[in-house]
Amino acid sequence: MKCRFCGEECIKDGRQANGKQRYKCSHCHKRQQEHYSYNAYSPNLNTDITTLTKEGVGIRSTARILQISPTTLLHRIILIAKSISRPPVVKHRIYEVDEIKSFVRRKSEFVWIAYALDRKSKEVVSYNIGPRTNSTLSVVLETLKLSEAKRIYTDRLRNYRSLIDRKIHRTSLYGTNHIERNNLTLRTHLKRLTRRTICYSRSMVILSAILKIYFWG
Repeated sequence: MKCRFCGEECIKDGRQANGKQRYKCSHCHKRQQEHYSYNAYSPNLNTDITTLTKEGVGIRSTARILQISPTTLLHRIILIAKSISRPPVVKHRIYEVDEIKSFVRRKSEFVWIAYALDRKSKEVVSYNIGPRTNSTLSVVLETLKLSEAKRIYTDRLRNYRSLIDRKIHRTSLYGTNHIERNNLTLRTHLKRLTRRTICYSRSMVILSAILKIYFWG
């Protein structure tokens, strides 16, 4: 057989613990099987994980559907999120910024998902997770500053007054209609963001990875 890593010829090298023939590459010396029975080796696995994650399927449900272990699934979700890059931000656009309240590990540990929405394209251009403080919000707003935002609409949270230039900052009555509607979509699609739910994130890393896949995957 040909090596899966370098394409060179392989030679037989005993058998695996499951009884299958094992091969060793004569060039890179990596050991491998000709056929793998575990679904985690499927070439389309990452695509399936991305699709199910964006459809709001939970971790254990996804693991059952794909017939892999939850631990493997969590590891793959983190790897997929790392491979996703933030899309380019168009300059001179109008943005809306808001926060979604959620929790990690237990309902007493609240976190806030702050993000910015492009009013024209309805795409999320930046997000950050943390407490409802200036440091969390400034990460999102820094992206908007670099994009030379034409106007930024927010609610009447006092933190925005010191973080956004008054010339472009607006807090009108219907200024955040689009992002408020998007909040409802997020809570509907991702059960871990629902207000009253038994589905929750046990790790900030997993929560951030799932949001990255959902926004930009």
